Amino acid sequence: MPNPIEMPWRPGAATGVGSLPYDDPLEATRVVLGELPDLPHLPELPGRGPGSDMIGRACALLVELGVDLQPSGWRLVPGEGLDQRRARSTLARDLDALEELTQAYGGPLKVQFTGPLTLAAGVERPRGGRVVGDSGARRDLAQSLAEGLTVHLRELHRRVPGASLVVQLDEPSMPAVLRGSVPTASGFSRYRPVEEHEATDLLGGVIAAIVAAGAVPVVHSCAAGTPFPLLVRAGARGLSFDLKKLGQADADPLSEAVEAGVALFAGAVPALRPEEPARPAPGTAAAAADGAAPRRSGPPGPTDADVARTVQAFWRRLGFAADEVARGVVVTPACGLAGADPAWARTAMRLAREAAAHLAS
Repeated sequence: MPNPIEMPWRPGAATGVGSLPYDDPLEATRVVLGELPDLPHLPELPGRGPGSDMIGRACALLVELGVDLQPSGWRLVPGEGLDQRRARSTLARDLDALEELTQAYGGPLKVQFTGPLTLAAGVERPRGGRVVGDSGARRDLAQSLAEGLTVHLRELHRRVPGASLVVQLDEPSMPAVLRGSVPTASGFSRYRPVEEHEATDLLGGVIAAIVAAGAVPVVHSCAAGTPFPLLVRAGARGLSFDLKKLGQADADPLSEAVEAGVALFAGAVPALRPEEPARPAPGTAAAAADGAAPRRSGPPGPTDADVARTVQAFWRRLGFAADEVARGVVVTPACGLAGADPAWARTAMRLAREAAAHLAS
């Protein structure tokens, strides 16, 4: 394995994907700083309502593009909408909490925002229809997002001057955008696919703005069929994914990405609490065998050692030595934790941290 592109986190780091099931940004930020000290992230709290969701949060960044919330979703409007102002206010309160709790902090810090292709699939044009269906609107939206991220990162540098910033672009809709499977409002047809060269340019423009602001760009998608070579061509320095969504065809592109010095953010901890396996019916032979077998005490789910073994096995499938895994992989939950209960969300972050420590030992 070659030396990876210089990253601001140490080997054996863990982080979160972004969303958490809390309402209070101070509480959420305290939990993240406590459980993920090597690569903390700014929490996203979509349970607070419109403007805290992934699309609304990105709309809070847009420069010279007004957006408002309609019954059908977020829509471009002639001027700044009331819901866009609320989204900006909510984001500012999150930054207030972060600034309060990171006094004298020095180290990596990750923030997350929706990427340009998923944003285009989630925002409507003024007269209806998704932005993804209009090439000019796609370009304008991506440029506005890039400018907004530049402003946002400047503000983060001011509030947490000791932080080395990492920016995660969330692109769960990218496979659908490229396949042409994003449905129209009627549901009876689909938007035409966006060509790969245009998708590379749109994503690459936003990534270039992140790099120019002195931050490390990571692209996340927990969808199957993520085009990893496209993400690398666009300039991603990190690839974040759900390990269980990977297919056989993903091994070679990910191995090539590692060879190019790209870090992998492996989603190896379940985002939801695993269910306790059902017990066999009483009186059956299976029930007798089940009763004789030792059962795991405490809540169900993997241990930190289980998670570490999963990541090691994945790393070996890519063709790399086991002792290099801590340099090449950051351990994360499989996806955002907004749908989990708070106890599991905290457990998932702890499991990621402890598994990453196993990999580094």
